[in-house]
Amino acid sequence: MSVNALFKPFQLGALRLPSRVVMAPMTRSFSPGGIPAAKVIEYYRRRAAAGVGLIITEGTTVGHKAANGYPHVPRFYGVDALAGWKKVVDAVHAEGGRIVPQLWHVGNVRRLGTEPDGDVPGYGPMPKVKDGKELVHGMSHEDIAEVIQAFAQAAADAKAIGMDGVEIHGAHGYLVDQFFWEGTNQRDDEYGGSLAKRSRFAIELIQAVRAAVGEGFPIIFRFSQWKQQDYSARLVQTPEALGEFLQPLADAGVDIFHCSTRRFWEPEFEGSHLNLAGWTRELTGKPTITVGSVGLDGEFLQFMVDTDKVAQPASLENLLTRLENDEFDLVAVGRALLVDPDWAAKVRDGHEQDILPFSREALTTLV
Repeated sequence: MSVNALFKPFQLGALRLPSRVVMAPMTRSFSPGGIPAAKVIEYYRRRAAAGVGLIITEGTTVGHKAANGYPHVPRFYGVDALAGWKKVVDAVHAEGGRIVPQLWHVGNVRRLGTEPDGDVPGYGPMPKVKDGKELVHGMSHEDIAEVIQAFAQAAADAKAIGMDGVEIHGAHGYLVDQFFWEGTNQRDDEYGGSLAKRSRFAIELIQAVRAAVGEGFPIIFRFSQWKQQDYSARLVQTPEALGEFLQPLADAGVDIFHCSTRRFWEPEFEGSHLNLAGWTRELTGKPTITVGSVGLDGEFLQFMVDTDKVAQPASLENLLTRLENDEFDLVAVGRALLVDPDWAAKVRDGHEQDILPFSREALTTLV
């Protein structure tokens, strides 16, 4: 089996990647105070040194009081956190890799008591009050403008410290996706109603990020059909509807779509073998990243149910065939890279037998 397709360079404008291997964003919670320190720097450096072409960092919170939803998640604002990320950038670049931060706002997922502003509720398209206590603050037009500005500022800061682009997290039931999804957005203003109207928040956010970084600085947009709250959810049911959803995002400034699925080999719509990344590339003409259980014989959810389960390395033949057929451009690898920093080098050099298996224990360490 030839793995050459996975290790061909990729270029989009000024973005030049030494391979098609992308490190998928994975929340690790190893940044106390929101500052990426020595272990985080080494964590990313090792992957770049072993042949990962593009690193997408774990989700990093933008500078809005309600952006964070989990402990020890790194910030992408503040002099101290940005100084830490600058060290990460320098370490990755020294190994020949490229890196972008994933910019993140958790929205209504946030719970009262979450650091750093414990008394701030979640923010979302719709309010939620229980027993007289505001659990989710329904966002006003002023709130929307503040969050958009926070993303734009984070993107400008990413460019200033030498990042190679940015990824906007628009997937998995977090804030941007909460506006997309009818189940969490029943607004009756210009940000609610049809999917086109529910997309307005994301479109304005992307436009603001583009204005902040200028032309030529890559913007990646991650989206998903499935949600953390509902794995069977679908934003759209047909290729035509997918195209209508994605084209305004592309027009707003997206350069690359990161198409999040749980299993990359599954077709997105009946009548075609194309997955979500394949359809997105076909419909928009933009480069796409595929993702979903790459390199392992079990998906992530199985490990939440069966805590003793171990995922073994899996064949890449199906993936490589699709990549060679130009169904997508880049391949994001998650858990396989989390547990084995040398995964890409082992695949490249024909040492698949040495790839480490994955178990939940890997989530407790940063190697």
